[in-house]
Amino acid sequence: MQVEFYNVKKKSKVKIDPGDIAPVKYEKEAKDGSIRIRYALKAVDSDGTNLTKFCSQADYNKYL
Repeated sequence: MQVEFYNVKKKSKVKIDPGDIAPVKYEKEAKDGSIRIRYALKAVDSDGTNLTKFCSQADYNKYL
């Protein structure tokens, strides 16, 4: 099942194969000292554009 990303340069949605997707975890410390974690999927389009799509932790775990 291909994953749909939005390509900003093409201004359209593109579909990327699951084998070309890398899961990424962003951690940020909030002002109160707690750590906020955001999950994302990263890929590169055929024209070389870097693509990022934020997702849930469950979707992130599928690509580990």
